[in-house]
Amino acid sequence: MSRVLFVLTPQVHLLDLAGPAQVFSTAPGYRLHYVAEASPVPTWQGVPLCAERDWPALDPGDLLLVPGWRSGYGFFAAATLERIAAHHAAGGTVASVCAGADALGRAGLLDGRRCTTHHDLQDALARRFPKATVTRDVLYVCDDRVVTSAGIASGIDLALHLVAQRHGPATAARVAREMVVYGRRNGEEQQDSAMLRHRAHLSDVVHRVQDRIDAGFAAPLPLADLAAGAGVSERTLTRLFTAATGRTPLRYQQLLRVERAEYLIGHGSTAESAARAVGFTDARMLRRLRSR
Repeated sequence: MSRVLFVLTPQVHLLDLAGPAQVFSTAPGYRLHYVAEASPVPTWQGVPLCAERDWPALDPGDLLLVPGWRSGYGFFAAATLERIAAHHAAGGTVASVCAGADALGRAGLLDGRRCTTHHDLQDALARRFPKATVTRDVLYVCDDRVVTSAGIASGIDLALHLVAQRHGPATAARVAREMVVYGRRNGEEQQDSAMLRHRAHLSDVVHRVQDRIDAGFAAPLPLADLAAGAGVSERTLTRLFTAATGRTPLRYQQLLRVERAEYLIGHGSTAESAARAVGFTDARMLRRLRSR
């Protein structure tokens, strides 16, 4: 199991912490730890939090995340910043929500990298760390295992993105569904995946069918089999699926195939081999679908 270590500071925002914590506690295979320089940790919302003062031993596969805090608070001692930097230097991923980007900057992790933070704090972050490139109008930015997010609820988007990176977008979509949140908002990289883009609905029937298509989109998936598995007629499934996603089950499967094929082509595969890898008999259908 991987660890997710939350590094807390006084006046931390509850949702900056609770959103990602909910994502990783819902996703499979994570143990959550909470550390602070002193405990209990007062939050800006008034709820005190208990945290450990001793850090667990971290591996490169573990994630370190710094939630944000009320502006004007939230300063870490040099030893804490050194530990944050050391985890990244050892190959680990370091992330922040909202004002937490300031801690990453003080740890030296923003120099020469793209980053973001809450829109009210972007100018100050750019002034404080002039070697960083502060990216505006996005919810999160990933740059060489340094992941920063805009603020408050965007911590959920960041966490879902990291789950998608590690376990695939289908797992992230299932976590989002269980949390009853949008599976995708405007972000970067894998959050553009069709597996997340078409999950912003609450139809259990359609989610179950999407789960099956996501898991085996390279194989033939007759509509009759999908409908039988969902316990509805073919006509009902087509109607529900189109209403929820804007596409028929076949078009959704084709979209997944095309996205995967484009990824393979971008990493050196020929169009022919990519087409066959995703279930097409040859590259002609792939070319037609890509041209759309």
